[in-house]
Amino acid sequence: MGVHDGHRERKREQFLRCGPEPFADHELLEVLLYYAVPQRDTNPIAHALIDRFGSLQAVLSAPPEELMEVPYIKEKAAVLLRLVPALYQRVLMGGENSEVILDTRERIGEYFRGIFMVHATEVMYQLCLDGKGKKKSLHKLSEGDVGSVGINVRQIVENALRARAAAVVLAHNHPSGVALPSHEDQVATRLAREALDTVDVRLLDHVIVADNDYVSMAESGLL
Repeated sequence: MGVHDGHRERKREQFLRCGPEPFADHELLEVLLYYAVPQRDTNPIAHALIDRFGSLQAVLSAPPEELMEVPYIKEKAAVLLRLVPALYQRVLMGGENSEVILDTRERIGEYFRGIFMVHATEVMYQLCLDGKGKKKSLHKLSEGDVGSVGINVRQIVENALRARAAAVVLAHNHPSGVALPSHEDQVATRLAREALDTVDVRLLDHVIVADNDYVSMAESGLL
């Protein structure tokens, strides 16, 4: 038995017995790293990751090459750290036959907060819903700054018609900013709303996610 094995076993037993609630962010990261960093104390490595990237969420969305700049984080550990949010995102997105109900602004906001955990660059999504708030489809519209890349209004309309959607929600993230809509965001939203109006589909909201928070443009009176 190695010098750290007893400590690791106690931490694993605590997690199985109590769940994640008693653990600080760095402790959860420490336990996760047990499975990729053998025979080394992962507590200081977890602290180093959070100190480098600023938060647990930022660690899990960091590019693998940047993760591997932290001492003792090799390829296996970087893959494991990126797999966790990727799996969570896949569960949130669901398959075509899974039933995901997003019938309140709070549910929609939390849904997209989870989706954007894996993105270190700006991405825009289109969510298509039926009249009861059930998810019909989710589409990635673009990557990059919404103001510079713009949105493909025709694609938004085609996605909505193909899904037979009653309503659409747009969402994008501000990876290095705050969750407040820019002037470009407001212009893009107005163009999408006007286009969807022509096919009798409601633009329900445009959600902006940043720093583990989100803002609803509809709730802010900007839609």
